[in-house]
Amino acid sequence: MSERKSGREEPMLQIGEVADRTGVTQRTLRFYEERGLLKPPTRMEGGFRLYSEDDVARVTQIRRLQDLLGLTLAEIKDMVEAEEVKEEPRATYRPDRPLDERIERVTKRVQVTHRQVQIVKTKLERAKTLLKELEAEKAATPV
Repeated sequence: MSERKSGREEPMLQIGEVADRTGVTQRTLRFYEERGLLKPPTRMEGGFRLYSEDDVARVTQIRRLQDLLGLTLAEIKDMVEAEEVKEEPRATYRPDRPLDERIERVTKRVQVTHRQVQIVKTKLERAKTLLKELEAEKAATPV
């Protein structure tokens, strides 16, 4: 695994601090890294992991997707990778790029957004179905 280097000077957090701030265990953070949900962290001498505020935000987003929507890790990976794809055109925008290249970049952004919407719609439909089933069961149960 390659190590990330912070391009800007920002305070870095050790794994225990990130775990405390995000409400996950240190093992969960390592698991997210193994599954590609988090980029490999910068490492101190001795191999200690160092995380950025962006990493904290990513873990917070992962937790939100799990808690709010009950997404699988594969779905979460799709969602967070889509966010990276959507951010890339903003981060590397140059008005002198050829028009077809700019259109391709925007098209890719639209495609990943559609994928995110589809993931959320699928979960929403499943939740609606479950709610209807529970309401029907409740109505059929004598009090």
